[in-house]
Amino acid sequence: MIEVKHLYKSFGNKEVLKDINTVFEDGKTNLIIGQSGAGKTVLMRSLTGLLDPTSGEVLYDGRNFVNMTKKEKILMRREMGMIFQGAALFDSLTVLENVRFPLDMFSDMTAQERDRRAMECLERVNLAGAEQKFPGEISGGMQKRVAIARAIVMNPKYLFCDEPNSGLDPKTSLVID
Repeated sequence: MIEVKHLYKSFGNKEVLKDINTVFEDGKTNLIIGQSGAGKTVLMRSLTGLLDPTSGEVLYDGRNFVNMTKKEKILMRREMGMIFQGAALFDSLTVLENVRFPLDMFSDMTAQERDRRAMECLERVNLAGAEQKFPGEISGGMQKRVAIARAIVMNPKYLFCDEPNSGLDPKTSLVID
């Protein structure tokens, strides 16, 4: 469970998040809906530690993420998968290497096990056969699916998605959903 208590985030004089309080229960899909510029992405980035809140608490199963040490936050991030509005892929890495990247950084798996797990995730998003291509060689929709495969490769407890279906055709959106 994720609890957000009195969360504020400002950039200079501009207050983007103001007294956000909510609970995200385990096993449920939660949506944040709002106008462009309303702070949805800022909220997600604050929940995942990519931005430090101005004040407030973000509790993961009672553990205050905001007050964790850098090392504790790194360990906590192993439980998170993130899909950004733009795919945020590494241009110099193949599709397989992009998906395998979190495993290379955070797992104790052998190279063969990491490759097998990355391929499983590529198959889940219908990208088997594209593993040796580079991001610049595939469509925007395919890039988004690579990003989704990378986000799920560690089997995260928490999955954060910033407009995961934007730029996708309706059929691919259904596959992703």
